[in-house]
Amino acid sequence: MSNRSHGLSDALHGYLVETGVREPPALARLREETRQHPRSQMQIAPEQGQFMRLLARLVGARRTLDVGVFTGYSALAVALALPEGGRVVGCDVSPDYTSVAERFFEEAQIRERLDLRIGPAVQTLDALLDDGEAEDFDLAFIDADKEQYDAYYERSLRLVRPGGLVLIDNVFRGGDVACSPDDVDESVRAVQQLNDKLHGDERVDLSVIPVSDGLTLARKR
Repeated sequence: MSNRSHGLSDALHGYLVETGVREPPALARLREETRQHPRSQMQIAPEQGQFMRLLARLVGARRTLDVGVFTGYSALAVALALPEGGRVVGCDVSPDYTSVAERFFEEAQIRERLDLRIGPAVQTLDALLDDGEAEDFDLAFIDADKEQYDAYYERSLRLVRPGGLVLIDNVFRGGDVACSPDDVDESVRAVQQLNDKLHGDERVDLSVIPVSDGLTLARKR
């Protein structure tokens, strides 16, 4: 988890945000409020939010998934890029965290774009599949408990259409993925295993970029 990109000095990161990020007011206020949260490191970086907003526009997204909403920065960033009638299906287990997201969607005057599902994300994704919504989504973003990353990826890949994107956050785990599996905890090993799997997954086109804590882009073929 990281709310800024690794490998950048404070001065360079500040310059990046100042000159390279066009942050809508509601997103900026959400970021500032979440900065005071005891788990603020769970929020994505502003430069990542902007990149995801651009990706949503590039793929013409209308319907997206957000697996791990927290206070809503990623969901709101993508929702702001959607056309009228667009929806973000947000999956999270915490009504407390997501109440902040709901408030800022209201502030941005796009509350109708957030379809919030409270409960274990695997169950939510399975329910979408059971309801016949396979290949109904244009983009999925995964940023939740790492031990379940593979389960989230497999379900998200079924839910996005061919040509759609699955984005996976924290694939560097602060650099720990470069360590031996014997020297890291279960959450890091789960990400290592998924990274290895994705490297050879012929179902997708793949790129891993060093934004924030590492972001995987998997385009469904």
